[in-house]
Amino acid sequence: MQTINRFFYGPTPEERVRAWQAKLRAESRMLDREMRQLDLATSKARQSVKQLASKGDVKSARILAREVVRSNKQKDRLSVSKARLGSIGTQLTQQMAMIKVTGSLQKSTEIMKLSNALVKLPQISQTMRAMSMEMTKAGIMEEMIQDTLDMDEDEELEEEADAEVDKVLFDLTDGKLGEAGAVGTGLPQTSPEVEDQTEKEMEKYRQQLNALLS
Repeated sequence: MQTINRFFYGPTPEERVRAWQAKLRAESRMLDREMRQLDLATSKARQSVKQLASKGDVKSARILAREVVRSNKQKDRLSVSKARLGSIGTQLTQQMAMIKVTGSLQKSTEIMKLSNALVKLPQISQTMRAMSMEMTKAGIMEEMIQDTLDMDEDEELEEEADAEVDKVLFDLTDGKLGEAGAVGTGLPQTSPEVEDQTEKEMEKYRQQLNALLS
């Protein structure tokens, strides 16, 4: 009888919830992997920023530091998104308890709010859109309202990149050089050959970070 009902009426509410929770766990694991990759790439890039600063190439150091700042921001977004996935999972567990009482899924403004936020993250946008449509059909959510996402972070990134380089220079010179623009006698000059090799290394780290951030 259960097989016949599933054929005519589709999955039961409990089966729908379990399927959603499985998808949430899979997406959470994916975000964990991406955060670990970001940590590794960012650590290498920060080391390169220090090397560039120690050689007096503050211009290149600032360029790479900007990527480090972007990477840190991206990791923060991924971490928040993982927490939101966990919150949706908790809400669905509560739905399972309510099913035993009411026999059906209940509308949840909290799940809708969390899903709206998660749709904006490119890494899980497709999965969350599909899941949101399923939840809307199941009566948990209403139609999603898309908010525009402000992507103009250039000025803020530039300020944080300057701060990143300033901090590196401060550490490298024992506090004698605290401003990225005040480069002169405090740091050694580099030969053209070293600069060329440094540029290649910097570009490699930039490409690695950009691949993770895109």
